[in-house]
Amino acid sequence: MKYSLFSLIGNALRGHADWPRAWRSPEPKKHYDVVVIGGGGHGLATAYYLAHEHGIRSVAVLEKGALGLGNTGRNTTIVRSNYHFEPNAHFYEFSLKLWERLSHTLDFNVMYSARGVLNLAHTPADIDAAMRRGNAMRLNGIDAKFLSRDEIAAWIPNLDCSENARFPILGGLLQPRGGTVRHDAVAWGYARAADSLGVDIIERCEVTGMRIENGRVTGVHTTRGDIGANKVGIAVAGHSSVVAAMAGMRLPIESHVLQAMVSEPVKPVLDTVVTSGAVHFYVSQSDKGELVMGGDLDFYNSYAQRGNLPRIEDVVSACLALFPSFGRLRLMRTWGGIMDMTMDGSPIIGKLPVKHLYMTGGWCYGGFKATPASGYVHAWTIAHDEPHPLNAKFTLERFAEGRTIDEKGAGPYPWAH
Repeated sequence: MKYSLFSLIGNALRGHADWPRAWRSPEPKKHYDVVVIGGGGHGLATAYYLAHEHGIRSVAVLEKGALGLGNTGRNTTIVRSNYHFEPNAHFYEFSLKLWERLSHTLDFNVMYSARGVLNLAHTPADIDAAMRRGNAMRLNGIDAKFLSRDEIAAWIPNLDCSENARFPILGGLLQPRGGTVRHDAVAWGYARAADSLGVDIIERCEVTGMRIENGRVTGVHTTRGDIGANKVGIAVAGHSSVVAAMAGMRLPIESHVLQAMVSEPVKPVLDTVVTSGAVHFYVSQSDKGELVMGGDLDFYNSYAQRGNLPRIEDVVSACLALFPSFGRLRLMRTWGGIMDMTMDGSPIIGKLPVKHLYMTGGWCYGGFKATPASGYVHAWTIAHDEPHPLNAKFTLERFAEGRTIDEKGAGPYPWAH
């Protein structure tokens, strides 16, 4: 890191006053080589890798609000690569390797914590599935370890591992390198790094339409005027269908609300990520001491960033079934993110039918953990007008061609976040 201990002390003593801006706030130019729609983690990572890896610095990131206030700031910060099918396994393992060195890459502490991700097994069938997945992971060079009930009970004493538990625990599959990353730090780190390479980050600039001529995208209409572009990348998470519709396309995606919530902060009680497919639940503890938890989708289509009480009750009851002692805690706040759910649970990263229009989206439950790899391969695809080997299988055409990637590890069926 460039900043010394003395500079940190100096900033603290001056009361956080007069800090310089971390990135510029430029007026949009009339034309760019590449326009990236979406100022969340995926869009900012795409812009950074376009500039850093491919030398394309005439890039604008257009964000309708402020950076990182969409799904990037509304997830539960978990990163992992415990996937079964090879396209997802290799992609998410590449992403996890980028996470491991991202603080050094961006010269910004993203607070990656390899605290482990433990998927609980409650039945003999769960054990068989965990063993199968773990073996597939190890064959793909990904860390995996099966833990017995006794090993789990000794490690996580708050977890109800008794024989009379509502959901008896028979074991679990652990990925030791999985863990958590500070979500807003990811947005800030990529934004600052991209800005330093000349990328224009333009906030409060909503895209309202696409300019398409002879089957080729030539720019976008925005609330701050028309902006021309040689190429356009879409990275808007749950609003992928809305933006694609501006180009006359209908994506095989539904948007749903996924809720999460945090308890009041407490002293350290949980030093790993615990998930259970049987109860559709996952939980970790933040650096501030809050228990961060979530569960299943709200199964109605919505673009609202809020949830409802029945799903909150489901998550809390699941929490208490696994961690009875947590019943004394008070729930502090809840929120919702918008999941763009594809038909097979795997993303779409690649070229679209309109020439020079690209997208990264359809992330289902896997969007945050994919952030660095998504940006890397999306940038590659834009720069080369062809997919990187890691996203070659994640085409839009696979749905018409019967080449779906039905990854059961994409969400809580049976392996939740």
